[in-house]
Amino acid sequence: MGALNGRVAVITGAGRGIGREHALLFAREGAKVVVNDLGGSGDGSGADAGPAKQVADEIVAAGGQAVANTDDVASFAGAANLVQQAVDTFGTLDVVVNNAGILRDRFIAQMTEAEWDAVIHVHLKGHFSVLRHAAEYWKARSKAGEPVNAAVVNTASASGTFLPNPGQINYGAAKAGIASMTLVAAQELGRYGVRVNGIAPAARTRLTEATPGLVGEMMKKPEDGAAFDVYNPAEISPLVAYLSSADCTITGQLYAVQGGQIAAAVNWHLAEPVTTDGSWTIDLVREKLG
Repeated sequence: MGALNGRVAVITGAGRGIGREHALLFAREGAKVVVNDLGGSGDGSGADAGPAKQVADEIVAAGGQAVANTDDVASFAGAANLVQQAVDTFGTLDVVVNNAGILRDRFIAQMTEAEWDAVIHVHLKGHFSVLRHAAEYWKARSKAGEPVNAAVVNTASASGTFLPNPGQINYGAAKAGIASMTLVAAQELGRYGVRVNGIAPAARTRLTEATPGLVGEMMKKPEDGAAFDVYNPAEISPLVAYLSSADCTITGQLYAVQGGQIAAAVNWHLAEPVTTDGSWTIDLVREKLG
């Protein structure tokens, strides 16, 4: 029996890259997978049913259970349909892995409204929309007295959390929002039997290949004789699989992860305060903070 035996999982952006590795590992570990991918380009334009179908077909050919889904997760109706397809096809839903994303990098002074809106739409609204419809399903089951042991894994990034990247103000803002969304959702949904965690992965994908500042070390293939490729996207998936398993108890955490390293990220915290016994003045603020 695999670590995810019998679990029904929706994985968004699962046609390529990290999401594809999630889907393949989940299936090998016994999960029934809804492979979601709109099939757009790296900047979110276009659509192609091929990537989702190819991954689902690969899983089925290997003896696993999977179906393809090409809904746009940033569409509220599309996200609802994705959740409903999991329930209709496999009878329930146990896991949501929010992974879908795009890039439209640009420095602030040149960024267009469309470039901002598109990235916030796919990442932040896309994560929320799937989470919201899954949460409604799990809440209804819990209120009906059914046992719920569900898990959500959201995909944040070092960009926007602990390693802001110039040229990605849209992406960084979206990913910071996803990190905060994860913590709030963990607080809200625990009462219904739902755990919520997030990851900030570092891996070689078509998006990181297009990211300013990341081309170089991350893009290098391992040298002959190297133990393993630390930027292989497959190195991200075991953590996601564990966080999605029925016996995991972790919730409300964000993990930075790459090959060979997992580190819990500590959310915003207050340093030692500077104080005054009376009212603040500008000069006093300058003195205390200077």
